[in-house]
Amino acid sequence: MTRTRMAEFLLELLSEEIPARMQSRAADDLKRLVTAALKDAGLDFESAKAYVTPRRLTLVVDGLPSKQPDVREERRGPRTDAPEKAVNGFLKSVGLTPDQCEQREIKGKTFYFAVIEKKGVDTAQVLAGIVAEAIGQLSWPKSMRWGDHSVRWVRPLHGILCLFAAKVVDVAFGPCAATNTTHGHRFMAPGPIKVKDFADYQKKLKAAYVLIDAGGRRGKITDGATALAEAAGLRLRDDPGLVDEVAGLVEWPVVLMGAIGKEFMELPSEVLITAMRSHQKYFALEHADGTMAPHFIVVSNITVDDGGKAVVAGNERVLRARLADARFFWDQDRKRSLESRVPELGAIVFHAKLGTLAEKISRVEALAASLAPFIPGAGKDRVRSAAMLAKADLVTGMVGEFPELQGVMGRYYALGEGEGADVADAIADHYAPAGPNDACPTAPVSVAVALADKIDSLVGFFAIDETPTGSRDPFALRRAALGVIRLIVENALRLPLAEMFDKSHGLYDGSRAALGAAVPTRDLLDFFADRLKVHLREAGVAHDLIAAVFKAERPGGGIEDDLVRLLARVD
Repeated sequence: MTRTRMAEFLLELLSEEIPARMQSRAADDLKRLVTAALKDAGLDFESAKAYVTPRRLTLVVDGLPSKQPDVREERRGPRTDAPEKAVNGFLKSVGLTPDQCEQREIKGKTFYFAVIEKKGVDTAQVLAGIVAEAIGQLSWPKSMRWGDHSVRWVRPLHGILCLFAAKVVDVAFGPCAATNTTHGHRFMAPGPIKVKDFADYQKKLKAAYVLIDAGGRRGKITDGATALAEAAGLRLRDDPGLVDEVAGLVEWPVVLMGAIGKEFMELPSEVLITAMRSHQKYFALEHADGTMAPHFIVVSNITVDDGGKAVVAGNERVLRARLADARFFWDQDRKRSLESRVPELGAIVFHAKLGTLAEKISRVEALAASLAPFIPGAGKDRVRSAAMLAKADLVTGMVGEFPELQGVMGRYYALGEGEGADVADAIADHYAPAGPNDACPTAPVSVAVALADKIDSLVGFFAIDETPTGSRDPFALRRAALGVIRLIVENALRLPLAEMFDKSHGLYDGSRAALGAAVPTRDLLDFFADRLKVHLREAGVAHDLIAAVFKAERPGGGIEDDLVRLLARVD
């Protein structure tokens, strides 16, 4: 028996810069599409790995046979004495004549059998079709056409490198036909590079200032930034998300340190970090005590002769302009109180059927006061004050420039106006928890306002039938429900949810005629039950136990809406 020779398949799609947020999924999709098609074609392989840089998607598949295996297929047809129409239909489906079919006797009856033998096709030929189809099937959040070409892709495609067993695979997409050539770094080594296999490809690209492995780029960024910080007696602020994003912006990371002007260090650290992170993709540095240091880390995509002095100076100049804007907003915002801004929320529509933000704040204020007796330590006056000011910072200049700072800036402005720490903290915390990894508020005033804000949204959207369906949840109601569950459970609150839903619905009366007359309590409790079931299943609780507990009624009858008591039953 002749042993089939195994070989390597290498594919690179070279393009203009792919947005960082799309890179990881694109690499995974390319690998999935190609490997699935290989398996469907009967081509087994030993390993497959995808790589991505800002300008290239790369896939290497090792251990592919040189051709498809031969296939022998047997198909049983009708009996030989079957009606002519049935026999002809079978013969047409297999493409054979009666003489080319075998006749076999089974239990005293004779049947036609078609034996079809298919010779395996050369793998290179199969790959040509697979690659062209995979490139076209890549799904992008946004795509484009360029020049006079009819194909669409995320960015203009410059070249296709496609090799199997060191030979070029005959494949094309749009204006590009496959070759054995790639190109190095756009600025430092833009010339053509001929390669013969993946090892050669990786080695030559590294010599041409391209690290194809995103993990390698992340490591170089983290190690370089940490070393520079430690040399200056500082530490790098942990930000893995920014490391991932910056690794998707550069093919050859060069880590440099710049300085922040002393005149900007009076700004809140969140403002400094947001201005650097969101707009410039800079890393913040800290002193040992956690306070902001007047320095930042910038990652360049080129190595320059002056050691990066000009690059650092340019980035410092850009940051100075950004922070000057931030300081202007900081100074201007503090000239007015948060309370004076509350009426301006009436110009912002929360939802066409649910009123303005000013109306929402009025409802949240009243609901938070109703919740206060169930939250130990939550004084009604403090809760009302916090609720009234909770969203006032949305009409400040700083939050208009940096939406990520909503709540955070409200806290700073409230403290500057002499508000108590409990009220100020509630302004910052009322959006929390925003996700499973977000800290859950525990301060009584914060808990009351956070609960009221989320319950108001849930009741309103359920009342106008804007409920989540499938994967669609435009108003983040699943997240809001999970937030309510965490606030109740983690603070051990004995809260009658059904009663609070009724109160919340009543606060909408007269504000919008579109709101239904019926309180969506049953639907909301079912919705909460589904969210809680997911939480319990993830914690390892048996499905039948969960179902039994949720069927139980509360003492005295009625729907069980005390989550603490419900979870105690599960325990």
